[in-house]
Amino acid sequence: MWEAGVFGTGWALSQHSHCFSRSLRESNVIAGQGGRGSNWAYGYHGQRGEGERGLLQRAMESVRLEAERSDCYCGTVLFHSLSGGTGAGLGARLCEKIREEFPAGHILSVSVAPHQSGESPLQHYNTLLSLAALHSSADGLLLFHNDEALSQALAVQTRGRAGPPGAPAQTSLAAMNLHISSCLGGLLLPVHSLTTASGLSLGLEPWELLRSVCPLPAAKLLHTSQACSSDATPWESLASSSLKTVPPNSPCGEPYHSRAVLAVARGDRDGSFLLHAPRILHNLRQGHRCVPWNPFPVDYWTDPRSVLRRHPSPSSRSLTVCSNHSGAAALLRRVDERVRVMLHSRAYLHWYQRYGCEESDFLQALDTLKTVEQEYSVGA
Repeated sequence: MWEAGVFGTGWALSQHSHCFSRSLRESNVIAGQGGRGSNWAYGYHGQRGEGERGLLQRAMESVRLEAERSDCYCGTVLFHSLSGGTGAGLGARLCEKIREEFPAGHILSVSVAPHQSGESPLQHYNTLLSLAALHSSADGLLLFHNDEALSQALAVQTRGRAGPPGAPAQTSLAAMNLHISSCLGGLLLPVHSLTTASGLSLGLEPWELLRSVCPLPAAKLLHTSQACSSDATPWESLASSSLKTVPPNSPCGEPYHSRAVLAVARGDRDGSFLLHAPRILHNLRQGHRCVPWNPFPVDYWTDPRSVLRRHPSPSSRSLTVCSNHSGAAALLRRVDERVRVMLHSRAYLHWYQRYGCEESDFLQALDTLKTVEQEYSVGA
C-alpha cells in the first residue's frame, strides 16, 4: 500500500530487483492519489464517500486474496511508520481490519518511531494514537527508532570512513534503511532451526518470534540490536557488541529489564555458536537483566548462511537480538509528556476533529499508554 508520492520510486525499485519483483504481485500494489496530511484521524477515518473503492477496502481485498491463495494462513507482518497520516492512521486501521477478518491469525507490526523532534508538529499526536490502537490489535510491535537508526548508520560510516580525522561523519536515509532492513532480515528470514527435516521453510519465523519474546499480552514492545562481522569474529564478542545499543537505565537511573530475549545467529557454518551457546546466552541474560519470573528468558536460532549485504564475505556472520525490553517505556513517557502539553494548549486539535477524532480519543489513548508503561515498571 503506497502513497502517490512514494509509489513511483517503490514500484521502480521492485521492477529492477529480481528477488523483489518475483514475489510482488502487481495487483497487490494499492496506490492512493494523495497522502493523509500527516494527520492520524484523516488516515484512520479516511475521506467521506470513499466507499468500496477506498484505499483501505482495496488493501483488505488484496489481503483476503493472498490469504485464500495460501495453504495455511498464519498471520500478517505490517510495515509502517508512527508519525504520518498514512503509516500511523491508515496503518492502525488496516491492522484492526485484519484482526477483525482473521481473528486467529498473528499480527506483527514493524513500526518506525520518528525522531524526537523535527519531523512534524503532529508526530506526537500520531504516535500516541497509533501505538494505542496497535496495542489492542497487534500481537507484537517491533519498534525501530529513527534516532537510533541514524546513530547506527553514522557508526558504520565512521568505521569505514577514509577521510581526515575530525571531519564530521555523514550518512543518508538509505544507510538508515539498510540498518533497519538488516535487522529485519536477521530476525525474519528463514533459519535452519525452524526448517523441516527435508530443509523446507514453513515461514514460521515471525510467529515463533512472537511466541519467544511476548510471554504476556500486556507488554509487546520489542527492541532489536545487531552485531555484524565480515570475518569469523567470536560469537561472544558479537554478543557483547549487540548489548552496546541496549539502554541499561532510564533517564532517572532506574535499571531496565527484559522479559524475554531471542538471539538469531547467522553464518554459523562451523557450529561454533552451538558449542559456546551456554556462555553466550548467560551473557545475554545478564546484559538484558532478564526478569527472574521467566524460567527460560533467552531463546536462540541458528543458520549456516549469512544474508547480510553489508558484509558479503564468505566468512561473514551476524547476531541479531530481539528483546521485550522495558526501555520502550521511555518512548511512551516522552510521548505522554509532549501530548499533554499540546492538549493543554489545544494545539492542532481542530485538524483532528475535522475527521472525527475528539479530545476524549486522545485521553483514552493516554490512559492506554500509561497502562503499558506501568506494566513495564512493575514487570520486574
